[in-house]
Amino acid sequence: MSCGLRVTLSKLEDVANLAQPGALQPSLVVLDIRERPILPSAIAMLRRQHPSTGVIIVAAALEPALMLEAMRAGVTEFLTAPVTAPDLQAAVTRVTSAGAPSAGGEVFAFLGAKGGVGTTTVATNVATALAQLAGGSTLLIDLHLAYGDAAVFLGTEPRFSVVDALENVHRLDKAFLGGLVGQAKGGLALLASSDRASATPVDSASVRALIDAAARHYRYVVLDVPRTGVTLESLDSAARIVMVANQELATVRAATRLSATLRQRYGKDRLAVVVSRFDQHSEIGTADVERVLGSPVADTFPSNYRIALEALNAGRPVVLDNHNKLASALTGFARSLMQEDEEPSSKRKQTSIFGRLTGRK
Repeated sequence: MSCGLRVTLSKLEDVANLAQPGALQPSLVVLDIRERPILPSAIAMLRRQHPSTGVIIVAAALEPALMLEAMRAGVTEFLTAPVTAPDLQAAVTRVTSAGAPSAGGEVFAFLGAKGGVGTTTVATNVATALAQLAGGSTLLIDLHLAYGDAAVFLGTEPRFSVVDALENVHRLDKAFLGGLVGQAKGGLALLASSDRASATPVDSASVRALIDAAARHYRYVVLDVPRTGVTLESLDSAARIVMVANQELATVRAATRLSATLRQRYGKDRLAVVVSRFDQHSEIGTADVERVLGSPVADTFPSNYRIALEALNAGRPVVLDNHNKLASALTGFARSLMQEDEEPSSKRKQTSIFGRLTGRK
């Protein structure tokens, strides 16, 4: 084909095989249903399993019912007979151009070494600080599919949720994603957790597709990540994976196991460790955390229970009132992530993530 794609001819029944989890992902599927004007039921499954695969339908006539069914299944282009070579070439070009990778924004993932360490506090405040420093264009995604707390921390009541996005991942263009996203204080955009469980199982391919779609339309994407297999396997596009720990022994032990898993999958240079509710008089200091984890601590956020609780109850991130050490530390960490993003690629290769965040060489 003149567009450079390698073409494989298959039977219409083979679409079901392409939709299997382990199947090779095609860039584009062209279905000729002129002699059999019925949309294969596997198309919707194919689009869920491989959200970036484009689908072109060639039909005998423009039947409204068939078009509606195709739209619901996530078909990208709909052509009717007679189809000329230029018509098909133009459709293929539109689909492949839309699916072409773009430079995209930076993705920062935050997850806790264990529950209750303040991950959502850190994620919402860093995301809000990024939105302020970058003049907007920052999206926070609460990847807790149901009953996550990011919306509570930001004082918003969103109409749509991350589940709506994942159930329509094949439709996540700029307009559709923008319709799902709500606005929070400080110019931050939010794709919140749902108050219901997903009707269908969510796989890592869909989560990755959502993250990639968000990064195409926002300069910064911040993820509040639960410790589940599906989400932990979906962070390939994250520039930095920030693990939040504290100075409790149980948390440090849990952080050891989790950091080993993350380093093995994503590499040690993409993992940053931060300590929340930091107490300089604690029996467990940063040197102890670093020795146990085998990684430097990128930053610490001081303990201030009263301010954090007041901010939570008011639904207003502490960084919006930057008059205390906690807000200053969170804003400073956001600023360091931005500076890291702006560094030339040649300089990035010379130092580790921890060197860039802390000034260590």
